[in-house]
Amino acid sequence: MAIQRMDNVLIVVDDLDAVIAFFVELGMELEGKAPLEGRWAERVIGLDDVRQDIAMLRTPDGHGRVELAKFHRPKAIVAEPKDAPANTLGMRRIMFAVDDIENVIARLRTHGAELVGELEQYEDIYRLCYVRGPEGIIVGLAEQLG
Repeated sequence: MAIQRMDNVLIVVDDLDAVIAFFVELGMELEGKAPLEGRWAERVIGLDDVRQDIAMLRTPDGHGRVELAKFHRPKAIVAEPKDAPANTLGMRRIMFAVDDIENVIARLRTHGAELVGELEQYEDIYRLCYVRGPEGIIVGLAEQLG
């Protein structure tokens, strides 16, 4: 059996509302926000006494989703430095295609985002950058040229 699609990416956060606002500013749409707890959830994720709030956001085309989770029980733990560099093992970023990269960067800066490196052009194909947003989340932005 083959994969049907990638459904979503989960990001565990501390300030759920700030991260939601960041992704909404990026252009994602909030599908919903709700508490999540119960034995079924505990069995799925392998933790006991789980209580969390989750939010699901989707890309404008409806094909991509980001799920955010704020754990109340058990408390979230930090597994790496907050501002881990790009060569740290594990998931480093989510990349989004955008239509006006400079405008997106300016809007995300109002939510505390900073460029990780620089805005660069790759041949005559893309303008690319990484932006570090709330809680150290790295978002890649790619504007296709031509």
